[in-house]
Amino acid sequence: RERRLLGQTVPSVHVMAVFVLSEWSLFKMFSRTLTEPCPLASSSKVYVDVTDNPQGELFELSPATSTLSQAVVLGDRRTYSVYDLRDPESFGILRSLNVLLKWKGQDNGDMLRPLLHAERYVGGYGLQTGDIHTLIYNHHPFRAFPVLLLETVPWYLRLYIHTLSVTSKGHENKPSYIHYQPSKDRLRPHLLEMLLQLPPNSVTKVTVQFERALLKWTEYTPDPNHGFYVGSSVLSALVPSVVAMDTNSTNDRPLFSSFFPCLEESGYFMRVYTEPLLVNLPTPDFSMPYNVICLTCTVVAVGYGSLYNLLTRTFQVEEPSGGMAKRLANTIRRLRGVPLL
Repeated sequence: RERRLLGQTVPSVHVMAVFVLSEWSLFKMFSRTLTEPCPLASSSKVYVDVTDNPQGELFELSPATSTLSQAVVLGDRRTYSVYDLRDPESFGILRSLNVLLKWKGQDNGDMLRPLLHAERYVGGYGLQTGDIHTLIYNHHPFRAFPVLLLETVPWYLRLYIHTLSVTSKGHENKPSYIHYQPSKDRLRPHLLEMLLQLPPNSVTKVTVQFERALLKWTEYTPDPNHGFYVGSSVLSALVPSVVAMDTNSTNDRPLFSSFFPCLEESGYFMRVYTEPLLVNLPTPDFSMPYNVICLTCTVVAVGYGSLYNLLTRTFQVEEPSGGMAKRLANTIRRLRGVPLL
């Protein structure tokens, strides 16, 4: 009998401050609850990771369920609370399932820390030179493994490859392989590829200096003072597993293994992207043309306007007319028959 599997994935991005510092629920995430299982699926379940909450000291999960499932996910053994949507008891009296996770205190515990992760930032001061620092973390307790680091840097950041340094635990960590392709102005970026060996439970720091280039005024973005984005670094590695597992157990749960990758016990492939960088470049004063235009127009208007008035205006001499007192006096003198003033 032929078996077919239909998978549907719905990505969802949320603000961590909302779901970590307060309660978390299906209704908060999707503005609705679960009322029925998938009518086309033979198995319909909801998995909630409760590995870091074995005794319920960190958070409270409701409605409570006694069904637990264990699996090796990315080299670490995890425990999940399982809600079987084909079981009517999962929906309760209201025929609605709203999985609610409520933290018991302000300290929500440490987040799940992967064996391999990285971060990157820009160092230095001023707008001439700077440093790109990449920190690669290996949290495996006893295994070292290689990682391939790929850096793509725009051409307007001129890299000084002779300043490249790699250190691990305070000692130099010489890369096993380095490939560098220099940039061409306005044609292609820098390409730097390195194969590094990460010691167990260590932080490897990769540092390279750069110099900022001067752009043409037409090459700046509409908001140049915001900065220019530099793409993420890419880490590729075959991460060794922390625990061993029975790979035959995943054959009975193909849907679960597709959601939570349970690979062979020797290791699993992982690709990690660092955060992008925001770099400030030397920026000209784009308001100066506006100031020059305003000053020029003001000088022209004042100078030309005054000269134009002198050349085109006609002047006439008019005798000043008498005031109200003089007119009243002349009226009285006219009635008396004496000469006017």
